[in-house]
Amino acid sequence: MRRHPRRGEAGREVSAPSVPSVKGAEVGRRIGVGLMYGLWKPRVLGAWKVPVTGPVILAVNHSHNIDGPMVMGVAPRPTHFLIKKEAFVGPLDPFLLGIGQVKVDRETTDRTAITQALGVLDNGGVLGIFPEGTRGEGDFASLRAGLAYFAVRSGAPIVPVAVLGSSEKSSRLTKALPPLRSRVDVVFGDPFEAGDGSGRRTRKALDEATERIQKQLSAHLENARRLTGR
Repeated sequence: MRRHPRRGEAGREVSAPSVPSVKGAEVGRRIGVGLMYGLWKPRVLGAWKVPVTGPVILAVNHSHNIDGPMVMGVAPRPTHFLIKKEAFVGPLDPFLLGIGQVKVDRETTDRTAITQALGVLDNGGVLGIFPEGTRGEGDFASLRAGLAYFAVRSGAPIVPVAVLGSSEKSSRLTKALPPLRSRVDVVFGDPFEAGDGSGRRTRKALDEATERIQKQLSAHLENARRLTGR
C-alpha cells in the first residue's frame, strides 16, 4: 500500500547522498602525480603494501597542507579523502567534489559525509583519513574516534602512512609550501585490522580499537623515521 506524502514531501524525492566518483578520484590522482613530482621530489617506500583491491583506509599523519595532495599523488590507488568543509571555498568547492573528495563538517555529526565515506568502502574503494582531525605535529599523539568507527563498521584494513619532510622548512617564495624540489618521504606501512574480531560496535569497542590503532600508527611513524633518517 502506497503511503501518502507527508507535509512538505510532495513534489520532491529524498535520496541518499551519492558516493564520490572513482573516476573523479583517479583524475585527482593524476593531477597529484604531476604536481607533486613536478614541484618536489617524493621518495615513496612501501606502496606495494597497499592492497590491490578491496576497501582500504589510509591513515595519514598531518603536519602540512600538502600532505593530502602528496598522498593522493603517490598512492597506488585513487583515494577519497575526508576533508574539512572550510577547504571547500570558491572554485575549490566544485574542484574537490569533482575529484571525488568528501566534504565533512567537523563541528557536528555529519551524516552525509559518514554515508559517503562508508559508500566508498562498501564499493571497495580507498578512504583517506587524517586521524588526528587537524593539522598539528603529525605524530599521531591524539586520535579522534572517526578512524576507529569507519574501520570497525566497514571491516576495512588500515594502512598507516607517514609523510615526513613536508614541514621541516618553508619555501623562500611562500611559507605555505616546502622548498621547491625538496625531498618529501611517504612511507606506507603494513595493513592491520582495527577490530578485535568480535564485530562489536559499542563505545567500549571503539575506544579499544582507537587504542590499538594509536599503538600501530605510532610504531609505524617511529619505524618510518628510522628508515628515512628524519
